[in-house]
Amino acid sequence: MTIFKLIAILIFIGLLGLSVYTTGQIVQYLTTNENPLNFGFLDDLKGKVVTQQKVVEEESAVIDVVENSQASVVSVVERSVVFNFFSGPNLQEGTIGTGFAISPTRIVTNRHVVDSENATFLIVDNEGNEYEIDSIVRDSFNDLALIEVSNANFTPLEFGDSDSIKVGQTVIAIGNALGQFTNSVTKGVISGIGRGIRASSGYGSYQQLENVLQTDAALNPGNSGGPLLNLSGQVIGVNVAVGQGTENIGFAIPINSAKELIEDVDSGEQQKRGYLGVSYQMVDDRIAQLRDLVAGAFVEQVIAGSPADDAGVKSGDIITAIESEALTVARDLRSVIVTYRAGDSITLSIWRAGEELEVTVTLDAVE
Repeated sequence: MTIFKLIAILIFIGLLGLSVYTTGQIVQYLTTNENPLNFGFLDDLKGKVVTQQKVVEEESAVIDVVENSQASVVSVVERSVVFNFFSGPNLQEGTIGTGFAISPTRIVTNRHVVDSENATFLIVDNEGNEYEIDSIVRDSFNDLALIEVSNANFTPLEFGDSDSIKVGQTVIAIGNALGQFTNSVTKGVISGIGRGIRASSGYGSYQQLENVLQTDAALNPGNSGGPLLNLSGQVIGVNVAVGQGTENIGFAIPINSAKELIEDVDSGEQQKRGYLGVSYQMVDDRIAQLRDLVAGAFVEQVIAGSPADDAGVKSGDIITAIESEALTVARDLRSVIVTYRAGDSITLSIWRAGEELEVTVTLDAVE
């Protein structure tokens, strides 16, 4: 499995040095001090018939998707109070990400877009209307968040089936590029499926995300939480990250993961998901043979005080199986852990420096 060092698609106010009170977009004028160029009429085309270009079928489909979807895509705005020594506390506000409606009162975005503990958030639709947020449910496993807005009447997007996605399939991304260009549209294809990545905020923390979609559609800071759509206008992914120092390597969380979150919230089960407390990379059979290791989940870090820490799991361990069922790239650690609930006790088969052992872990609740 190829592991990318990634930077999550999260833009903060001040990143571009923009004023937080600016209502318009700050751009550089296309001016010059040189003498203007002289332009002549295209006289050589006189008498010639210029055939109107036909919009090909795919272009027409893209246009239809964009026109039908833009009203459902919203901006996620963060408000925070910043203390200045001279002027005292100042309220700062700015767009930090994107979201999209899945019902008249529900928005899906990324968890990392709304994870600040010292800020409040609001939703702004494409007409500039602002909506206060009633509640946010955060899914740390999948970097997803479900936002409730009671006084709204959004037009929801339709869900697709991310399990049926094919490599090479055309996709469309809509989001707030750089936090200021609302409803920017890019197009690309699905470059890969079932990817495993380490998504970094750029501030020293990172999260392992498995089974994500790879696309070459251009994604920019501010696109986090925006929809990745198929040509039928269905959401098949939630844009989440880009490859650091690369071009045309973006990633999205499969929409079926969001469906699971919604089902859990509606059934009251979301807060009961099990939590292990490790960051890891999957080691496949090929890498295992090359490195004289075993296949499984290579533990990079154990979170202090987590269930894994309490059970004695250590950095450098390779978790080869859970309840005697082997872990593979297709059946990775995260996808197995999320099937358990808080309070469940599970047996981990571990390879440690050439020795095999088993430990029992009692899972905690996801925070």
